Amino acid sequence: MKVISERRDFLAANAGKRAPMPGFVLLVRPRGDGDDTMRVGFTVTKKIGNAVVRNRMKRRLRALVRDVLPERGIIGADHILIGRAGGIERQFNVLHDELVKALKKVMPR
Repeated sequence: MKVISERRDFLAANAGKRAPMPGFVLLVRPRGDGDDTMRVGFTVTKKIGNAVVRNRMKRRLRALVRDVLPERGIIGADHILIGRAGGIERQFNVLHDELVKALKKVMPR
């Protein structure tokens, strides 16, 4: 799994499938470049809170991805997690279940 850091990749993922959940929004876009690597990116805006709160949210999202994506992620796709204000207060197991549900929602048929 590789981390996305370039703005153009985040903007490209915005054209993919979207699964809004109470704690975050998941964007998934298959790259179609023949590379089977799953890539992941994280975004938490200043609307969520100060730097401490935003970093805490990003840490929670990274832990979620480590738990769920290796076995349920979409091969060869970019996964973007956008943190929402409700994500800080939510229990980790609830966020885990929401990510599994969101991945089922955007899974290619």
